[in-house]
Amino acid sequence: MGAIETLAAFFGFDEHDTDLETESIAGLTTFLAMSYIIVVNPAILGEAIALEGYSSGEVTQMITVATILSSAVAIFVMAFWANRPFGLAPGMGLNAFFAYTVVLSLGVPWQVALAAVFVEGIVFIVLTAIGARRYIIELFPEPVKFAVGAGIGVYLLFLGLQEMQIVVADPDTLVTMGNVATSAVAALSVVGLALMLILHARGIRGSIVIGILATAVAGWLLTALDVVSPGTLTPPGSYEQVANEGLVSLIANVQYDFTPLVAGFVDGLGMITDDPLVFVLVVFTFFFVDFFDTAGTLIGVSQIGGFLDENGDLPEIEKPLMADAIGTTVGAMIGTSTVTTYIESSTGVEEGGRTGFTALVVGLLFLLSLLLVPLISAIPQYASYLALVVVGIIMLQGVTDIDWQHPAWAISGGLTITVMPMTTSISNGLAAGIMSYPLVKASMGEADDVSLGQWALAVAFILYFAVFFAVDAEMLSF
Repeated sequence: MGAIETLAAFFGFDEHDTDLETESIAGLTTFLAMSYIIVVNPAILGEAIALEGYSSGEVTQMITVATILSSAVAIFVMAFWANRPFGLAPGMGLNAFFAYTVVLSLGVPWQVALAAVFVEGIVFIVLTAIGARRYIIELFPEPVKFAVGAGIGVYLLFLGLQEMQIVVADPDTLVTMGNVATSAVAALSVVGLALMLILHARGIRGSIVIGILATAVAGWLLTALDVVSPGTLTPPGSYEQVANEGLVSLIANVQYDFTPLVAGFVDGLGMITDDPLVFVLVVFTFFFVDFFDTAGTLIGVSQIGGFLDENGDLPEIEKPLMADAIGTTVGAMIGTSTVTTYIESSTGVEEGGRTGFTALVVGLLFLLSLLLVPLISAIPQYASYLALVVVGIIMLQGVTDIDWQHPAWAISGGLTITVMPMTTSISNGLAAGIMSYPLVKASMGEADDVSLGQWALAVAFILYFAVFFAVDAEMLSF
């Protein structure tokens, strides 16, 4: 049996009606859509992590390596253990909470914050192993499960259009249409999006990858030809760095030694008892947000991939859940925040990715990026976010699975879909749907249809928000 046949048998290509080419393109698509985290996560965490004797640039490169390695570990677990086409990396939002709220605002040492992430990861591993996480996720009301995909779709659309500068802030209406005539990013993004949509509509394989790369190359060419100034269509500072130092020199000078971050984590374990109450609150917040963000992402992406059963559940969900638990634990040990499943995985699923081989390609590309960090950072974020717009549109098809004639389904499903993009939080959208479902069912005289576990979930969210707002008020009092 040849190598390709061995891979096909191991990952079950025939069972999932896929092939090596499709899975490879899907993996490349997912990687390009989420590769921004290699640059963004170090930039955010670098605000909070300071190491004596090292410059901020060196610390940022250390965090870059930690970001890549923690992502790869989690993705390989996803590929070989769960056999699902999902990419994982340190989560956006959670990294901002780590840096700006926990470390910079509350004054918790970054070493202790890493220890909190580590404890969260250990708790996740235990709960996943005993099946508790799967049990809780399967308690989600059916309309919430079926609404998650569409909610994430609107969320992706909103994020993508913002990054493309098609949607911009407005003091009167909060958001409004951007000016394509005056914004080079908006103009190029519209052209790139049009190309991507046309290719997708014609069924061209790799349409999302082609659109991302074509838009990124066009941005660099327009900069090189002096049509626009550096930094307008290229990542800030990247054009000047490449011009002054050369790409080869930049690649050769990446700081790979991240052991000072590991030493900081070890120190953090010894500092837990300095303020145990704050530590517990930080662990609780990391745990709660990550739990429901991951659950929402897995269900939403699985919906467009056709992985859910008739009850809206993902079979053997504990396996992909274990991937983020292990990734979070390892990530904390080497210097980064909570690792979670990425909604950008939907781009690869849309390209046909159905097995863990898609994830394997993503993981290998993450490892390859260790050698090409400056090259990866040269891809403008607006080019990558074009994919979110296309996939967001596709994910809206999930609304057809909701019974809009039933008040409990319409209200809980509708809130799930709308609260996600309006609060830029998957977990908030889930909370709205989960809390409203039992209340509406009870008001209709159908309380018997609501399980005790679903009531408990609703109460848990109420308690979470009570703690969250209490911590937020404490932060504002500083």
